[in-house]
Amino acid sequence: MSEIEKKGQADVNPKVIDIDEVSMDESLITELIEKYDAESRYRKLGGIQGKFVTAWLVCMSLFHLYTAGIATMPITIQRAVHLTFAIVAVYILFPASKKSSKLSTPLYDWILAAAGGGVCAYIVFFFNNIARRGAEPLPYEIWLGIAAILLVIEAGRRVVGNVLPCLSIFFLGYCYFGNYAPGMFQIRGYSLSRIIQHMYLTPEGIFGLALGVSATFVIVFIIFGAFLSESGGAKFFNELALALAGGTPGGPAKVAVVASGLLGTINGSSVANVATTGTFTIPLMKRVGYPPHYAGAVEACASTGGQLMPPIMGAGAFIMSEFLGIPYLTIAAGAIIPAFIYYTAIFTNVHIRARKDGFLGLPKEQLPVVRDVMIERGHLLIPVIVIIVTLLMKYTPLRSGFIGIVACVVVSMLKANTRMGIKQLIHACEEGARGALGVALACALVGFVVGTSSLTSLGLTISNNIIDISGGNLLLTLIMAMVACLVLGMGLPTTANYIVCSTIIAPALIGMKVFPLAAHMFVFYFGIMADLTPPVCLAAFTGAGIAGADPAKTGFTATKIALCSYIMPYMFVFNPMLLLHKVVLWELIVLTVSATLGVIVLAGALEGWQYRFLRIFERAVMVIFALAAIHVSMISSVIGIVGISVILLYLKKTKHQEVLRTRY
Repeated sequence: MSEIEKKGQADVNPKVIDIDEVSMDESLITELIEKYDAESRYRKLGGIQGKFVTAWLVCMSLFHLYTAGIATMPITIQRAVHLTFAIVAVYILFPASKKSSKLSTPLYDWILAAAGGGVCAYIVFFFNNIARRGAEPLPYEIWLGIAAILLVIEAGRRVVGNVLPCLSIFFLGYCYFGNYAPGMFQIRGYSLSRIIQHMYLTPEGIFGLALGVSATFVIVFIIFGAFLSESGGAKFFNELALALAGGTPGGPAKVAVVASGLLGTINGSSVANVATTGTFTIPLMKRVGYPPHYAGAVEACASTGGQLMPPIMGAGAFIMSEFLGIPYLTIAAGAIIPAFIYYTAIFTNVHIRARKDGFLGLPKEQLPVVRDVMIERGHLLIPVIVIIVTLLMKYTPLRSGFIGIVACVVVSMLKANTRMGIKQLIHACEEGARGALGVALACALVGFVVGTSSLTSLGLTISNNIIDISGGNLLLTLIMAMVACLVLGMGLPTTANYIVCSTIIAPALIGMKVFPLAAHMFVFYFGIMADLTPPVCLAAFTGAGIAGADPAKTGFTATKIALCSYIMPYMFVFNPMLLLHKVVLWELIVLTVSATLGVIVLAGALEGWQYRFLRIFERAVMVIFALAAIHVSMISSVIGIVGISVILLYLKKTKHQEVLRTRY
């Protein structure tokens, strides 16, 4: 039996559960995160090297806090400084291969770090000169551009894995060899000088909008998450969820749903969220009887869904706001109902599974009390409230994030157990910058994809092809777009997969007259769902590693639990009212109630239990009425509500009937 399984099967202490005692050994957590999350495979440096890296990362955080709350600078310069900090840190911290030393940085990586920082800093120091000549490249700048492209690709490979760098190379190759492409994909091909100019010297490639989002909204909210975590925010979310739901049937699974949702909206990584909360929730789920694969799947679904839930949505809402040119609050408000339905479905699934298999909650005497938790750490909610309030007051997301960080520092001082001293503040700055490295390099790599699209009109060509292949049929176009997003999202960080999918896929949906916000939310949802969808479902694999379960079985179970998330995007495409667009209040209420009832009944049908074990024909009828309720037409919704009400009343009245348990 593995150490993870032994830890997961340990006895529950008779005293009140302590988060730190339940969580697994730090070494096991690190091993799991590094296995599935490339961004966590960094060196643990000591001595002078370690002090240099700490100082460098702290300076990176302080620079971005300065530009967020005190003074601004030209966007291209800010992006170049951001990438300078990031690429230097990546070459120092991330080894070239698994065989490389994890305890010290070799000389060649220091040289690469200096070279990477140099080619990025060149844009900072010579920005005005480059702008005055219209970004026309000088002979030596061709070589600088080649070096910059190669250094960014290699740094990206180290920190985000192989998928995105390979995708970037493919798109760069298309720019140069496009005259050999087949059919309508054929272009005239561009010279090396023109490609370098576009990708290196203009704000269209490496230093484009994608990196701009990383250099502003994303890093500020990553730093905010680091400060909140350092003050004890993660522990507070876990304890609050445990106090609220731990004693109900299947309580630990509900704790996972609540805690992971709260943390996930701030944390932009599904894998990191699973590792953070899952090491606490998964062992508890196993203790009350949930099978290991199911426990891992629940945590993966709950953690992944956090990025779909306002207010922060793993910074996805801010990126979407930039791309669509609409206010952030419009996007956050539009995401409320889909997120509510998603978490209702997950919560219902774990409740039904608990009632079906007779899983109890944790004993009351072993649980913290809500009042005590709020008295001890409730003040840590204030920074989140501050961010929401400042956004409602029309502050920019960047300024709101800065104010939230300041509030986090001030609020932490109110209690001795959350107070951050100089050491904690430095650590929060270091961890915030470290957490942004993967996003920065991913966005720089995505710049090649976006730059290729703007240089060659490839995005428009792909969109036209999707529309032509589908014959103008919207449903078929959506299915093709779904498959493309799930494939493109495999192994990519949330920020990168959304930018790629929105660049390549979203224009096709908008070309089919889909409401632009619905089109972007569609690709955003399915890009994120790649973390749950086999064969490459990194969030589910991480949950399986913690639970000691079969990864494939965990992935398929996660897909079943989160089934509504594969239906939801179709709902708001066909009726954008679910995104609060052109709202008719009574219709919105009916649609929301209908969809919520639909996912509740669908969960019961899939589990084969609703008040009692279900017969095959009862499950079939429930699926039919659930799909009718989920459908976005008013007539279908009313039929679904009536049908669900009747069948639930029937099942409740016959709940004492003996029904042979169905095996599946």
